Amino acid sequence: MNFPLPIKAVVIDLDGTLLNTAPDLAHAAELMMADLGRPCPPLETISTYIGNGVSRLVKRVLTGEMDAEPDTALFERAIASYQKHYGAHVSLHSRPFPGVVEGLDAFKAMGLHMACITNKAEQFTHPLLKDTGLIDYFELILSGDTLPKRKPDPLPLLHACEVFKVMPAELLLIGDSLNDTQAARAAGCPVFCVPYGYNRGRPVAELDLDAVVPSLVEAAKMVVKA
Repeated sequence: MNFPLPIKAVVIDLDGTLLNTAPDLAHAAELMMADLGRPCPPLETISTYIGNGVSRLVKRVLTGEMDAEPDTALFERAIASYQKHYGAHVSLHSRPFPGVVEGLDAFKAMGLHMACITNKAEQFTHPLLKDTGLIDYFELILSGDTLPKRKPDPLPLLHACEVFKVMPAELLLIGDSLNDTQAARAAGCPVFCVPYGYNRGRPVAELDLDAVVPSLVEAAKMVVKA
C-alpha cells in the first residue's frame, strides 16, 4: 500500500481506540461480582476480555475463559447487575487516549466523513461519547445493536459506505483488535490499528492490517482526502 492513502471517510472503533474504557468496564465487573458474592479478576485480565460486547465480557468474567458459556440463570443475574452498574458509571474514568482529539480535528480539517463503529450497546455508546466530548465529531454512530450484525461481520462498514456514498477502498477503519481487521478485510476496506488497545493481550502487529499507528494523530498524517 502506498502512503499517503487517499480516502473519503474514516471509521473509528470506540473501546481501546478512541477511549480508554477499561477502568469503568472493570469497575462495573467488580460491582457485579460483589453482588454475586464472587471474586473478580484484576483489571489487567478484564482488559483482555474487552471487544465483543458486554454479554461476552460478562461471560468471560464469570468463567475466566474467552468462549465458555456460564450457567444460564447465573448469567441472567450477572448481566442485569452489570448493565445497571455500567450504566451508572459509564464515563466515570473513561477518557480519550493521547492524540485522539488532535487526530479527530485533523480528519475533520481534511473534510473527511467520520463515523464511530463499536460493538458496545447503544445505551452505553451515546452517553459515553457525549460525556467525553467526542459525539459531535461523528456523522454516523453504529453500535453493536444498531444493525442485525456487528464486527467482525462487514455489515457495519458496508452500511457506512452506503451512508457516505463511498467505495469500501475509500473508507479507512482505525481499530485496535482482530474484530476490526476481520471486518475491514471482509468489507474490502483498508485498516490501521493502534497498539495501545484491547486485542486480547496480543500485539496488533500480528494481525492482517495495513499499518500500526501510534496514535490517531499519526494516522491522520498517513492519509489524504481522495
